[in-house]
Amino acid sequence: MRDITKLRNQVGIWVRISRHLEETRELAELGDEDLAEELAIEVAALEAEIGELEFRTLFSGQYDDEDALLSIHAGAGGTEAQDWAEMLLRMYTRWAESHGFKVDILDKSSGDEAGLKSVMLSVRGDYVYGRLRSERGVHRLVRISPYDASKRRHTSFAKLELWPDIADEIEIEIDDKDLRIDRFRASGAGGQHVQKNETAVRITHKPSGVVVSCQNQRSLTQNMQTAMSILKAQLFELERQKQEAEISALKGKVVDAGWGNQIRSYVLHPYKMVKDMRTSYETGNPQAVLDGRLDPFMEAYLRHTVGEGEG
Repeated sequence: MRDITKLRNQVGIWVRISRHLEETRELAELGDEDLAEELAIEVAALEAEIGELEFRTLFSGQYDDEDALLSIHAGAGGTEAQDWAEMLLRMYTRWAESHGFKVDILDKSSGDEAGLKSVMLSVRGDYVYGRLRSERGVHRLVRISPYDASKRRHTSFAKLELWPDIADEIEIEIDDKDLRIDRFRASGAGGQHVQKNETAVRITHKPSGVVVSCQNQRSLTQNMQTAMSILKAQLFELERQKQEAEISALKGKVVDAGWGNQIRSYVLHPYKMVKDMRTSYETGNPQAVLDGRLDPFMEAYLRHTVGEGEG
């Protein structure tokens, strides 16, 4: 049913554009100068729709049309990095909302003084995983620290991990004896408990060392189900990476969130620029990027990977 829905949506896009094109052609054939402004608006709308279709042709990965699980981890830089992780959470939330995608925070660990140590998101929408593939890796921020009384320049790092949300589509057998399950009370900002009952859950898969947790649902059962879905997605990704390693095409390799590993630099001082280190795409308007204007970077990455023959 999910495949049928996706195909129906894809066909619907072409039918809608075809109808829009025919209506615009008929408007142009009227030759009425009073309709020139309306015609220009319709042509611009068509160009935008066709541009979106062209963008979709860049999605060549097996899971590009799936939803995504996204996690952000503060790296080297202490409180600065934790604040940077929270800035990235805001950036991706803004980006998702601008496209009408649905975002749910599944798990969040607040920073000691400010910001976030880590956060796990579920993002659901059209080709979400394919769009976010460009964001997996280490992000570097250079700015004057708001936490430094001397107003010195600081460099902070945060790492973004990504998995396709395909737990319902994959079959992975997980032996109960391989799991350690810890229950605890969900906490709010500053470590304050928001519930008296132990509804949050943390699952450790002992053979792989993968640890997942969830505390956004109201019941222990719901949090357990969500955590198991996350665990299945991560175990699936581990197996996929092993298979790709066998053919020397490992993607999403584990790197430290620190110097020399960044995929993108966000510089707010002494000049303003955001630059992707893989594609060399850059912009002099970092505020727009931090407000969620990420599509140009995503498109540049997809064109770059298609050029290299990657999926």
